[in-house]
Amino acid sequence: MNAVTTRLCVESLDKQYQQGVPVLVDITFDVRAGEFVSIVGPSGAGKSTLLRCLTGLMPPSGGRVVLDGEVLRGPSQNISIVFQEYTRSLMPWLTVEKNVGLPLKARGVPRSEIERRVADVLVSVGLTGTGSKHPWQLSGGMQQRVAIARALVTEPEVLVMDEPFASVDAQTRLELEDLTRAIQRERSVTVVLVTHDIDEAVYLSDRIVVLSRNPASVVEVIEVGLGDDRDQISTRGMPRFGELRSHVLGTIRDVQDRARAT
Repeated sequence: MNAVTTRLCVESLDKQYQQGVPVLVDITFDVRAGEFVSIVGPSGAGKSTLLRCLTGLMPPSGGRVVLDGEVLRGPSQNISIVFQEYTRSLMPWLTVEKNVGLPLKARGVPRSEIERRVADVLVSVGLTGTGSKHPWQLSGGMQQRVAIARALVTEPEVLVMDEPFASVDAQTRLELEDLTRAIQRERSVTVVLVTHDIDEAVYLSDRIVVLSRNPASVVEVIEVGLGDDRDQISTRGMPRFGELRSHVLGTIRDVQDRARAT
């Protein structure tokens, strides 16, 4: 692949915990600039550990992560993270606008620039007019929008999302999925999503990385090919959507069956 179009490379990544217990083994895949990639696999496969290595929050035991041609040796200002537990990541005593502006304040960005960028990103996530409210005054879905806004306010090249919609109701989840795709296209941000929801992975992604059971390795990287314009009803009703869903689910079940047989 042309290096110019590659944003993130994971090369022969290994991770071991204490006593040399392997969690990740020879993980290799890449993420193109502006691409939406989902990572799926059996429960306990090591997806969250992989996410921490991808973002520089945890050093690998072997191999490397390369961002824009440079080896990642710690957290990067070009990568932002959205976690599942928005109630833990937001500061309840701060207003929405102050929560969103925290990363910029920590970097010493001038107040006028913080105010401009916070206002801009709140529009992008559909939270215009909520800046003076506190997180506890908002619904769960709106709180997660605040968390997404805070991740976007630094204008990252890569947005990493760890089960970001798992704590909201089904209808809100669909709305947040569409919001994420809209933001990705509007801001040309590269997105890496860790999810247990196969339908979500198929609906959102350009490619899907399927992991094996722990210790995790890459079983398959699947091209989705559903086009850029997607709709919760028409896209999910497409024959190709059903084929992809069955293929991903079948691949994960095969992985689980082989693990049980050994």
